Amino acid sequence: MYEILSMEGRAKSARLCTVHGIIETPCFMNVATVAAIKGGLSTVDLYDIKTQVALSNTYHLHLRPGDDVIKELGGLHKFMVWDKPILTDSGGFQVFSLAHRRKIKEEGVYFSSHIDGKKIFMGPEESMKIQSNLGSTIAMAFDECPPALSDREYILPSIARTTRWLKRCVDKMNELNQQDDTINKKQLLFGINQGGVLADIRISHAKEIAEFDLAGYAIGGLAVGETHQEMYYILDNVIPHLPQNKPTYLMGVGTPENILEAVERGVDFFDCVLPARNGRHGHVYTNAGKLNLFNKIHEKDLSPISDECSCSTCERYSRAYIRHLLKAKEMLGMRLCVIHNLHYYNNLMIEIRKNIRNNTFAKYKKSRLEGFKSTL
Repeated sequence: MYEILSMEGRAKSARLCTVHGIIETPCFMNVATVAAIKGGLSTVDLYDIKTQVALSNTYHLHLRPGDDVIKELGGLHKFMVWDKPILTDSGGFQVFSLAHRRKIKEEGVYFSSHIDGKKIFMGPEESMKIQSNLGSTIAMAFDECPPALSDREYILPSIARTTRWLKRCVDKMNELNQQDDTINKKQLLFGINQGGVLADIRISHAKEIAEFDLAGYAIGGLAVGETHQEMYYILDNVIPHLPQNKPTYLMGVGTPENILEAVERGVDFFDCVLPARNGRHGHVYTNAGKLNLFNKIHEKDLSPISDECSCSTCERYSRAYIRHLLKAKEMLGMRLCVIHNLHYYNNLMIEIRKNIRNNTFAKYKKSRLEGFKSTL
């Protein structure tokens, strides 16, 4: 069940009740692609940094260790020792990013594994079966993710195929959720809106998939080459045509600035590899902007990454020490930065929810955007 608790303009703070617990939105999902956060974080760390949802990937877990293995071991929650919600990406984005390795057919996609070149087939039914084996809380529909700047001639047949595939996903999930050996018989399905940066196609597709009455709706195919303004333009156009009484998920986004702008337009769910990836390279987020801890200015700085932050990194360690670890290529340096960045993102979402519920989000957004301008 999805319940909107408060709205300020189009910005909404809501609650999604799932079999694995309540998700308060707006929410940032920490990316655990292969059932782990890159940077040496454990699920104990995920609790400490206030994670609500972990996001894992169908394609990668299917290849290694195998979704059948994970099912035999009790499902993804038991496998990674995590009892809160998990969203599994359908694998569509990864498959379609392998442009030189795949062939798209009506039945699905034939492609070669990036690991060993093994020939693999994945279609809507296969993706649903894999995600059912994983037992995730939320499964994503299998779609084609066209490049953002694709022309109309390419996108129109692609969108039509994605809609046909969505119907097959719905039918297969309904079948799987009735089977006795299914790990999570209450698995939810989110559909995905596509259409590049062509607003009329996006709107038409949103109306089509809204008729499926799914548990939630994602906006895919953005943050893959278009400008931020083009992304915001699509959000302005498409979100009013997705069901307001269902959660909206902007896939693969993004920076704190992107999140604030998208929340204002009505987005509930976000995921992005940026905070963990940047952390592994010594780039850390603060309310005063992003810091590069490799810069010499931090060499003798005994202050924490942020005086405003309550994460375990900032409570114990200095910029100088973390910089030393990074320069020495010690794994601990990367781990401390990733912990800080993910805590920062999760805490940002807490502040966003609080301000929407207090009807002060517009003021909060303006203040945060003004503060992000510096980089050291």
